[in-house]
Amino acid sequence: MPTAPHPQNTDELYQALQENDRRPYGRTRTVTAEELVDAAEQFAEPVPLIQALLELQEAYTYGSEPRKSPVVFARLLTLFDEQPDVFDERLRHLLFWRFKWVSNALRALPEIPLASLRQWLTEMRDRYEKAGLGLQPYYGQAYQLAAHLGEDTTLAHELWAARTRTRLSDCEACEICERALYHLTAGDDERALRAWEPVLAGKESCQEEPARSLSYALLPLLRTGSADRARELHLAGYRGCRRNPSMSGEVGRHLEFCALTGNEARGLELLAENRNLFDEVDSPLDQLDFLTGVEVLLQRVGLLGHDELPAAGYPGRTWTVAGLRAEVRGRADDLAARFDARNGTTAHTDRRRARLDRAPLLDALELTLRTRSLDDVAPAAPVATPAARPAAAVPESLPELILRARALEEQGHPDAQACWARLRTLAAARDYTHPEDPAVGPLVQLRADLLAEEANRAGENDEFADAAALHEEAAALYDDAGAPGHAALSRACALLATAEIPVEGADGAEAKAAGLTAAHASMVRLQEETPGLAPYQEARLLRLRATALGLRLQASGSEEHVLPVYAEVDLLHAFATRHDIAGQLSGALLLRASTHAISGDLPAAVTEIDALLDRLKAHGPDWHLPRALGLRGRLQLGLRDAQAACADLTEGLRLAADWPADAVDTSRLHGDLAEACMQLGRPDEALRHLTRSAEADLRRGSRTDAFCAYSNAAQLSLDLGRVEDCIALLDSLLAEPDVAAGEVDDRLVAQLRLTRARALHTGEDLKAATAEFVTLAAESAGWDDDPGSHAMIAAEAAVLLGESGEFGRAREAADQALAAHARAPRYEQLSNCLRELARLQAQQQGSDGLADALDLLSSAGRIADEARAAEYEERGRSLDTALAYEHGRVNAYAGEYEDALAALEKALALLGEPGPEKDRAGEWAECVRLAGAVEGIYMERPAPALTRLDAAVSRLTVLGHTEETEPLISLAARLRDEE
Repeated sequence: MPTAPHPQNTDELYQALQENDRRPYGRTRTVTAEELVDAAEQFAEPVPLIQALLELQEAYTYGSEPRKSPVVFARLLTLFDEQPDVFDERLRHLLFWRFKWVSNALRALPEIPLASLRQWLTEMRDRYEKAGLGLQPYYGQAYQLAAHLGEDTTLAHELWAARTRTRLSDCEACEICERALYHLTAGDDERALRAWEPVLAGKESCQEEPARSLSYALLPLLRTGSADRARELHLAGYRGCRRNPSMSGEVGRHLEFCALTGNEARGLELLAENRNLFDEVDSPLDQLDFLTGVEVLLQRVGLLGHDELPAAGYPGRTWTVAGLRAEVRGRADDLAARFDARNGTTAHTDRRRARLDRAPLLDALELTLRTRSLDDVAPAAPVATPAARPAAAVPESLPELILRARALEEQGHPDAQACWARLRTLAAARDYTHPEDPAVGPLVQLRADLLAEEANRAGENDEFADAAALHEEAAALYDDAGAPGHAALSRACALLATAEIPVEGADGAEAKAAGLTAAHASMVRLQEETPGLAPYQEARLLRLRATALGLRLQASGSEEHVLPVYAEVDLLHAFATRHDIAGQLSGALLLRASTHAISGDLPAAVTEIDALLDRLKAHGPDWHLPRALGLRGRLQLGLRDAQAACADLTEGLRLAADWPADAVDTSRLHGDLAEACMQLGRPDEALRHLTRSAEADLRRGSRTDAFCAYSNAAQLSLDLGRVEDCIALLDSLLAEPDVAAGEVDDRLVAQLRLTRARALHTGEDLKAATAEFVTLAAESAGWDDDPGSHAMIAAEAAVLLGESGEFGRAREAADQALAAHARAPRYEQLSNCLRELARLQAQQQGSDGLADALDLLSSAGRIADEARAAEYEERGRSLDTALAYEHGRVNAYAGEYEDALAALEKALALLGEPGPEKDRAGEWAECVRLAGAVEGIYMERPAPALTRLDAAVSRLTVLGHTEETEPLISLAARLRDEE
């Protein structure tokens, strides 16, 4: 089935070829290229066919289909021999360049005899000599064959490297890689890295570079002690080759790097991301390289005892690590043997064995912001829990275990969780026999206990509907067991959980407050109507009552709801004091401090929490200390004392490590510490705490909270300039199964993708960034409840399309943004977008783009008028002055210098004279600089321009803005030199 309309003339064919050239390499591009060759054959002209064949050979070459590339080239060579005159200089250059592509393709096919490889090199040499071309490219191919064979490489290298480069030589980046690999093969890591430096530093690049060099340089960097740089280049290099069939060998080396640096879990994650390579790589040599890297990874995972983990492999079946390793080993061994049989050497088997025999180079190298272990990638496994105090020993005797669990639960002790977990396992067994012990009670009571504990965990994860249902079920079982006090507690918990179920709509807070009022009233009746309550049960009911009113105050913020909370807290405090219930006494003090904080009296809250901390240190319970310290830390943040907050939160985390991991909300502690570190100007520490907060959320099953924390971490890493860290983190999150299956909130996923698109743009991957923004703009067009976000996304997409030179599509995206802006104004974003589009069009198209650029600025002018009418206060530059400046810049790009100068004079008038504000002084200085350049350079009026510049320098100097004077002084010096 055709992938595109059949071109009816050569113009349509050339347009189709251009469109196909913009597609990524892969099956779609290749199939389209094949169809376009068929279409080109209908025309009598040979040149369209030559162009189509060149595109097809490129698609085969970079789509990893080496068997087909030589066939296409044979057709091109025949056309050249028959009609050499139709090959202009460009086509002739391309033809002779691609002799090297055929050499590479033939080497990659073990079924091609060695004699045929040598014969092709002879053909290449003869053709080059006949055409009067230098032979350095031929000797380069001869060296690459020698390196492939593993024989006579020294002589071949000298014959190639000593020759002067020609127009047909491989690019500098590719030749640098070959020279570095020569030294690497000789065992000289440091010399190889010195040779690679221009590529590793980004000074030389091409279609395949630096991704190819980066993959080879990773292990030498580790061996020479440059682990940090290896980490950096792994992140950048992997992004350049992932899922690319023509770079499957590079992907394999990144998998190997993960295996040798203690990052086996990341390796399995990357393997899953590249599962397409098992099916799409047609090059046997690339397959061998990729499969060997895969085997290094799988071998390492197996050695660590995880053979039964699932692994992404060949399509058509599911794989374990052990099963895939056996399959990969068999295929890779066969490929290596076939190459060695063809070549008459053992080079490929030897190289493969050397890779498989390498020992890990580092025990652990933190590659990404999301550090994971093999335990984390097990099916349905929670994130591995960090080291913490082991739970107390669980009694072996079943009656003792049940009684111990209930006693600890009565105290609210964290060790109760381990007992309940053990009991849940025992009770679920088919052969479970309940002890006949009056002290233990009937089986139905244990079932109720386990349901109540499960309900509590659901509530902690904000799964309120589930919690309410489980508590109701537990209450019914307690009734059956003849335990009315426990039944009352479960029903009270169900009331609170039901009231906490989120209410949608504008009146959600009011409805929630009403629900909590009703829940409290029901709890009071429940406590009054339940006879024989034990003191700890009464205390817990009082705590639930106080909590309900505290949540009501939090939801409503109403002053009338403050005193009822204090009244309930006083009841709880008095009861807990009278019966010496330490945990509920602590809870009462904590609720009182929280109420002070919610009502806005932070100093009183701190005083209260200080008293609580003194009591906890003297009388316990110790496991309440981390929570109390966490609250004091948050209060200190509210009081803008980040240093004190940091100390409290850090101590809270330290003490939390003394208890089982689920006993303390370490996610909140890490999140608050991140905020404290940001206030203290320590963003790298903040980033670390954000990722640890996310990991803690994952451990307790709160994936939405975890993704939100990771989203904040990604944005912070981008703000810090850690672009590759940001992209790697987001790639990992977006590859999660529940994200791919659409089970995570679509707006949250869109935010992750938006941050990733911005990171790609910052990382100068304009093509990928633009594609993601365009996709997001299309998806967000359906967000009827949030047109403002669509306006923002579409505006950013428009700018990136403009940077790509696609001004028609950019204008369409800008029009979408304007339509959404009409529903939810985004004055600054839209003005910025339209001005930037105008600048880009004038800059790229000059006078030809002036009319469209001015039309864009007219739209920006209307935005400014709307903002003024709405009395909108700009957070950044004045929209009017920014617009006047842009009129000046756009007209200058188009050569309309009088209009440009007039616009800049208007901008300066709107700005007024500069004052002490640095930002305003900078904007004023830039207007003066551009006006001086237009007037002095392009209008050739240096005298008035110098007068303008000198006056501005004097004015800025007096105000202390010396940095802003530097570009003005530089321009003035240039004008004086040219006088």
